[in-house]
Amino acid sequence: MANRNLTRLTLDKTELLGYSVGGEETVVAIPTLNVCFDIGKAPEELLTVDNVLLTHGHMDHAAGIAYYFSQRNFREMAPGRLLLPARLAPAIEQLLECWGHLDGTTPPARIIPMEHGQEYEVRRNLFVFAFATNHCDDSLGYTVIERRQKLKDEYYELPGAQIAKLRKEGVQVTYTLNLPLVTYLGDTMSGDFENLACVRQSRILIAECTFFEQDHHGRAQAGRHYHFDQLAELLPKLDNEYIVLTHLSRRTDIRSAIKMVQERLPEDISRRVKFLMERPRRFRQPNKEEAAQNSTQ
Repeated sequence: MANRNLTRLTLDKTELLGYSVGGEETVVAIPTLNVCFDIGKAPEELLTVDNVLLTHGHMDHAAGIAYYFSQRNFREMAPGRLLLPARLAPAIEQLLECWGHLDGTTPPARIIPMEHGQEYEVRRNLFVFAFATNHCDDSLGYTVIERRQKLKDEYYELPGAQIAKLRKEGVQVTYTLNLPLVTYLGDTMSGDFENLACVRQSRILIAECTFFEQDHHGRAQAGRHYHFDQLAELLPKLDNEYIVLTHLSRRTDIRSAIKMVQERLPEDISRRVKFLMERPRRFRQPNKEEAAQNSTQ
């Protein structure tokens, strides 16, 4: 499919690739983790990502599902995996079957139903944890967690042979360390998920912020979206190294949003806030001939 000006945002060594405008399309990928949060219209650049984590079924987040699976099959790639709210799984399977009737071939897919509190291992020591959000029925957010086994402090200085001996004797010499790498909230307003440790401590928090204007509180409430005023209260309580804001409405000028972040948040927090929307469109002033031609049309 055509390139829709996917934005590349590099946070230290982690690259985010995506596009997010409220009501139009949202797709956010982290290729190094092999995950894509929502799928939008399935940009060609992200077809190689094996794991799609779908937050809910709204069209601007889910329209490209069939195309994603179909193109992977066409390019002789293994079927991708779609993690999604369990309630949506039958509908997505029906959708793929409908496309199969139209196209002649039902694209192979791995559908993984998820519930609040459930986790799924997407590769060795890398897990996706699902949690309920507050947008629509059964909408989910996701945290990608790296899980490591670390040697307990009391055994740290022992030689390897002695540690191996203790293991054979059944001594638990290690403990599990969970590292929340990225949390993606999807579309949502405030909710209990804000108290989850994996959300508060995730290195990168990707949060929607659809509305900024003061007269848009009613719109935010009606659509069950964050208003910036809510995030301005929440963010100082979190320990995220980076906060990435997505899903801005077209009604909001990105420059005004950036200015509001800088003015409303303490400097140590505002410098951690980034925006993932789209590359700004370049405006070229028409020359005299073009202006004259336009005036006659």
